[in-house]
Amino acid sequence: MRILKKIDYNSPVVLSFVFLSFVVLILGYITKGFTTRLFFCVYRSSPLDLLTYVRLVGHVLGHANLSHYINNMMMLLLVGPMLEEKYGSKLLFEMMFITAVITGLANNMLFPTGLLGASGIVFMMIILSSVTSVKEGKIPLTLIVVVILYLGEQVAAGIFSADNISQLTHIVGGVCGGVFGMMMNKKEWREL
Repeated sequence: MRILKKIDYNSPVVLSFVFLSFVVLILGYITKGFTTRLFFCVYRSSPLDLLTYVRLVGHVLGHANLSHYINNMMMLLLVGPMLEEKYGSKLLFEMMFITAVITGLANNMLFPTGLLGASGIVFMMIILSSVTSVKEGKIPLTLIVVVILYLGEQVAAGIFSADNISQLTHIVGGVCGGVFGMMMNKKEWREL
């Protein structure tokens, strides 16, 4: 029992998101995908349907399968705790919430298909983490390389690939991360 006292819930927003997403995944398996489609997958639906607004945010908690979940959570757990420590739990939660809404709205406006998963938030965090080291009016080379590699690959995949991956969500999430980073470091960005 003493070992449990040594475990620190060091990143409450990120860890809670990971655990909540896991519960949603298990619930989806138990209901054969019914709860995932009903609450955790955003798609075009009537603005009069209250679940439309639940899905607009809830889609980031839903995942198609265990592999999809693990891939998103691994990146989230690698990058998220550092961001939560730097920006605080409340601000990181707000950035995740805003990214969820923006990626959900973008999908609704541009595609008739459903969208689920945390990849928009993951890409937001990847780009945001690259912007966190902005200092003395300089653009970090890591930001440039990450934008070229991650977002460039998503643009290319969106053009040349016909898979079930929403590159738009990745791109929109990355743009959100860049905007959040610039807002957090606006003094440094104004000096560029």
